[in-house]
Amino acid sequence: MDYLPVFLQLRSARVVVVGGGRIASRKADLLLRTGARVVLVAPQLHEDLRSRVASGELTHLAESFAPAHLDGATLAIAATGLEHVNAAVCDAARARNVPVNVVDDASLSTFIFPAIVDRSPVVVAVGSAGQAPVLSRWVREQIEAALPSRLGALARFMGERRSGVQRALGAAARRAFWERIVRGRTAARVLAGDEPGARRAFEAQLLVSQLTTSAVTGDSALGEVYLIGAGPGDPDLLTLRALQLLQQADVVLYDRLVPPAVLERTRREARRIFVGKVHGAADGHTPQADIHELMIRFARQGLKVARLKGGDPFIFGRGGEEVEILARHGIPHLVVPGITAALGAAAAADIPLTLRGLSQSVTFVTGHVAQDDSLDWRSLARARQTVVFYMGVGKLEAIVQRLRAAGAPDTLPAALIERATMPEQRVVRSTLAQIAGRGGAGISSPALLIVGEVVGAAAGAETAPVPVPADTAADLIQPT
Repeated sequence: MDYLPVFLQLRSARVVVVGGGRIASRKADLLLRTGARVVLVAPQLHEDLRSRVASGELTHLAESFAPAHLDGATLAIAATGLEHVNAAVCDAARARNVPVNVVDDASLSTFIFPAIVDRSPVVVAVGSAGQAPVLSRWVREQIEAALPSRLGALARFMGERRSGVQRALGAAARRAFWERIVRGRTAARVLAGDEPGARRAFEAQLLVSQLTTSAVTGDSALGEVYLIGAGPGDPDLLTLRALQLLQQADVVLYDRLVPPAVLERTRREARRIFVGKVHGAADGHTPQADIHELMIRFARQGLKVARLKGGDPFIFGRGGEEVEILARHGIPHLVVPGITAALGAAAAADIPLTLRGLSQSVTFVTGHVAQDDSLDWRSLARARQTVVFYMGVGKLEAIVQRLRAAGAPDTLPAALIERATMPEQRVVRSTLAQIAGRGGAGISSPALLIVGEVVGAAAGAETAPVPVPADTAADLIQPT
């Protein structure tokens, strides 16, 4: 971040605005709404400002700017349109350690004004570090349209009852209670303007929360676990439900396929615990039993636990085992599907997994079972289908050998997709006979293998691709 977003308490604080035009008028109006004592420094004032000075809302010093005007100031704003005056205000403010904003000049400013959505006491500020103010205003407009007009009334309603809830409920139970208030009938009644109905709904919910305190957790209700699919890597491919729950979670248990950009979408106060690969562990991973124990322990403490997995929890994600153990221990849980790697990778590489005349079915297979004789390799080698091997890079040669031995033609198109949907995504397209050799050209995990005629179609070929000499391998690696 180039700027730290903060909210300043300016009630009764001296704020100096240098300038007397329309822009100074807008800044003064905003500052007056905070309760600040606004002092205008300008030889002449816009008519809007003159009327406010006459009414006593503003103090006007009909003078040219001098550094002494900033003595005792909490903030300074330069809105003159004159470069030499704005620079003088900046220098004087910095010399006095007074935060300064020079309108339309981020280089001279130590703080900037964001685009604001005002539902006081709820205030949303949007900034672009001074780079794109029009974009910031557009984002503000989107937020403005989404937020109820009576959101401030809801915040005041909750604030008036906060101390009573603190006395009635334990610390761990309070957050869950307030979330039910925000998402339930109480908030709906306040937003509809029905304060008596809101009070009745609030009191009923508080009584229910007191009566349902869990004997297991002491002063807090039993928590819950969310099994969330993080998708193939691009954070913009998270589902809306996943984002909502990640913002509610107290604890996030994540694996190695969850990139930092996805973790950034979690609640900032949430505790993040890595449960992926652990150096020195017998099988290279956190034991599944340990993950089960963490989910149960945190839920019994009344916490909301997000079990965040790459792709989809129920496709090679061991989500079924975790649901089973949670149900056995009576832990409430919710499964949120994610875009599995096969779908994300195929879309990012422009490979249709099904295509009329070429593929009528799709099969997902884990590459860890490349030597598993229980698999029907003849079925996997059958024509007019698409087969996607997850986690297959390490067993690539064995997979290819089994497919060819089962009857798959050497010319069958195949693709390796590394770090699908991410900025560093790479795609290698070749034939089944040559894909293992191409895979040695820098492709590493996480990656998956797609085999089928659809790969050739996606590459723009009307027929199966002709084998390419090994010295052209570099041309087949396509950054996307």
